[in-house]
Amino acid sequence: MKTLMLLFSLITANTTLAAVEYRQFANAEQQQSYQSLISELRCLVCQNQTIADSNADLAQDLRRQVYEMLQQGKSKQEIADFMTARYGDFVLYNPPFKAKTGILWLAPVVFLLIGLMAVFLIVRRKRTVSAELSPEKKAKIRRLLDKSDAS
Repeated sequence: MKTLMLLFSLITANTTLAAVEYRQFANAEQQQSYQSLISELRCLVCQNQTIADSNADLAQDLRRQVYEMLQQGKSKQEIADFMTARYGDFVLYNPPFKAKTGILWLAPVVFLLIGLMAVFLIVRRKRTVSAELSPEKKAKIRRLLDKSDAS
């Protein structure tokens, strides 16, 4: 039993030792810029995480690159421009509204409007079908339903 516990501990120890990156900044403003940038840039490997949250090698490289660019005195906008020039607007979690990204911003609204229009047309069609039935047909349908309930 002790051997099994030791084996389990050794196997899981590798996954529990997460690397902690320590970065030293000249001032608090630089550190705030760093934190802001790494939380606004998307990991291109994970695609659903920021580079701050991702443990992918590319995310680590991007964090290092952001740090080095800040150390060189570049502004947040210069770094964001560099990243978008290199990786495209996809690297930003909130891409700007452009012709290329317009579909990303407009598609949800268009799909919502199409869905609401479809619901409206279906409800309207059902109302007109029930209104078109003559009283004789309604009575016949009611009798047939009553017969099936009695059976």
